[in-house]
Amino acid sequence: MASGTLYTIPDNFRTYKVLIAAQYGGGGVKVAPEFVFGETNKTPDFLKKFPHGKVPAFMSSKGEYITESNAIAYFVSSSELRGKTDTDKAHVIQWLSYADTEVLPYTSAFVFPYMGMIELNKQAVANAKNELKNVFQQLNQYLLTRTYLVGEEITLADIVLACTLLNAYKYVLDPNFRKPYQNVNRWFSTITNQPKVKNVIGTVKLCEKEPEVPKSSESGGKKEGKKKGGSGDQKELPPKQEQPKPAQPEELDETELALAAEPKSKDPFSALPPGSFNMDDFKRAYSNQDTDKSIPYFWEKFDKDNYSIWLGEYKYNDELKKVFMSCNLITGMFQRLDKMRKHAFASVCLFGKDDDSTISGIWIWRGHNLAFELSPDLQVDYESYTWSKLNSDDASHKKMINEYLDWTCKDKAGRSFTQGKIFK
Repeated sequence: MASGTLYTIPDNFRTYKVLIAAQYGGGGVKVAPEFVFGETNKTPDFLKKFPHGKVPAFMSSKGEYITESNAIAYFVSSSELRGKTDTDKAHVIQWLSYADTEVLPYTSAFVFPYMGMIELNKQAVANAKNELKNVFQQLNQYLLTRTYLVGEEITLADIVLACTLLNAYKYVLDPNFRKPYQNVNRWFSTITNQPKVKNVIGTVKLCEKEPEVPKSSESGGKKEGKKKGGSGDQKELPPKQEQPKPAQPEELDETELALAAEPKSKDPFSALPPGSFNMDDFKRAYSNQDTDKSIPYFWEKFDKDNYSIWLGEYKYNDELKKVFMSCNLITGMFQRLDKMRKHAFASVCLFGKDDDSTISGIWIWRGHNLAFELSPDLQVDYESYTWSKLNSDDASHKKMINEYLDWTCKDKAGRSFTQGKIFK
């Protein structure tokens, strides 16, 4: 059993991973009481041990130094939490990676504005919410016949994923969001009500209603009230209880910050003729109407002089394994192409089954050249696809486009449609 000192911010989901794992590991892990984030982690002594200056950071009783919350949690956990067989151990690591790369970016972009940690970007929040629904849909199906993510007992996979989802369940996942995902809710409740988990996080109170974004003007007014004293001081009590929060954004990793609040940059499509096709109107029609109405609407409004349609086919289908992991390739690409949403639409489909699948889709965007080459910001995963420009006047191409739009398509080898993702 491992023991040592954890340098971290209290009441933080990354901290919870480690402390819960330590409960199962049986070692003595204590949180450094003198640690002050933004000060202690910038001292020469701390940086000598942990050069990146990031937390959580762990120093074992044997003088071993470890950073990154998943690695620390693994180190202090029990052998049972790590998985019983080699396959189970690999699956545990798989889920740790999944939590960090496929779940955390969306929970961060969705939750942080409601926790007052970043400014609200309505489009980023809406996109993150939609992507999180895709994550929950996949998890809900996976957990249909399972109590735990790996094997028949709780593992580090359950602990890490539950901690990653914790703030979302507490702050933004209201009853309407949770309702379709009863298997995920059951699993989350099972994990968070384990005695050793509750010892660390306490009783989790789920979000009861759609959250409201804190107004930045309110925080400014409260600061002025504090200076004046009297009744103004009494109004200052709630903000005082939340003083650690302003420091927390410094702890966010680059992926979280980039996805949650990307800096503004020049629109790479601004130099292209606007044309007559209203992309937003089509997206609304596609979202709100059946395809027997939205597809004819598309062809009625499509401006072939200023817009183009492309077929993108994934090059490395022989490397695709689990269906849900393949879907994550698609959603990951979509998430990183946020700057393209205003001028583009895509229907990307997965065909086949586990260990025998392909990915391809149709993309519609402003301009007649490959849109990804307009800006380095758009050069995300596109080289993993073969791109073919389609002719909207060609009957066979038009038939293919219609089938991708209403998800009645098959791939070139005849594999049936399994799941589709819409970029809008």
